[in-house]
Amino acid sequence: MSELENLRFFVEVVESGGFNRAAKRLGISKSIVSRRIAQIEADLGVRLLSRSTRGIVPTDAGIEFKERGEKILADYETARESVARRGGDVVGTLRLSVPLSFGIHHVAPVLTDLALRYPRLEFDVSYNDRVVDLIGERFDAAIRIGLLHDSALVARRIAPSRAVVVASPDYLARRGTPRVPADLAQHDCLIYTSSLDADWHFKVGKRQVAVRPNGRLRSDSGEAIMQWALAGLGVSMAPTFIVWEEISKGRLVPMLLDYPAPEFGIYILRPPGNYVPGKLRVLIDTLVERFDGEPVWDPCLMEARSENDPT
Repeated sequence: MSELENLRFFVEVVESGGFNRAAKRLGISKSIVSRRIAQIEADLGVRLLSRSTRGIVPTDAGIEFKERGEKILADYETARESVARRGGDVVGTLRLSVPLSFGIHHVAPVLTDLALRYPRLEFDVSYNDRVVDLIGERFDAAIRIGLLHDSALVARRIAPSRAVVVASPDYLARRGTPRVPADLAQHDCLIYTSSLDADWHFKVGKRQVAVRPNGRLRSDSGEAIMQWALAGLGVSMAPTFIVWEEISKGRLVPMLLDYPAPEFGIYILRPPGNYVPGKLRVLIDTLVERFDGEPVWDPCLMEARSENDPT
């Protein structure tokens, strides 16, 4: 077991490009990682790593050792899962990348349930809106929202993603309520900077119109923008999975409901291949079961449309 652990440490050092980053990823001290790598090199009698201005890089022997080591670790993980599955258990480490806001609000509770249900299942989760290289960075899966561009990955849709324009009652009392998308030009817009598209899009009949929001407050955090909206600082176009509770409480008011934003999907992506590890299968099945049909965050729109319907 110690040799397998040493092998895992070595692979992590090469992938991370340094002892400090590898130790942080592994959750242990740098000195332990350094000692383990030195032990491997002493046992093999060959240098596996060299230091350069770019950090730690593998030698030719190190490259070969890493490639063979990754196969050994993958085979061992598969063997563990296969045996554990016979006993109804799920084991292994599940490495995930999830969007920050959606991950905290809606994925974290799912992972909590799984952690309680499967005590031998480990999680390594990155909460970040960055689009990761699933294969290159060795993630088991990633959750992404919006249009998918990497056709090599296997995607499973787990929920819809809808957006709505919102503002606080205080802001609307001071500045008035926009009635059509063009009215947004007269309002302070709170701008989410991580979007690939700077425009806000609306359906007008069978057409789609784009509005370029203007405002002095910008952020790459949906949570920060929601706090600005709650403080009465402007108008936001936000995903319902972030603002639904504030809408339900009346702290944010949805607007332009006759001009809905285009709907996207929320997907879980995994690397290509027919084999799905048990640890990943249970996550996918749980997510689909949890969000199947109309997710908990979207009835706020239906209720708001019903209240605004004069009939």
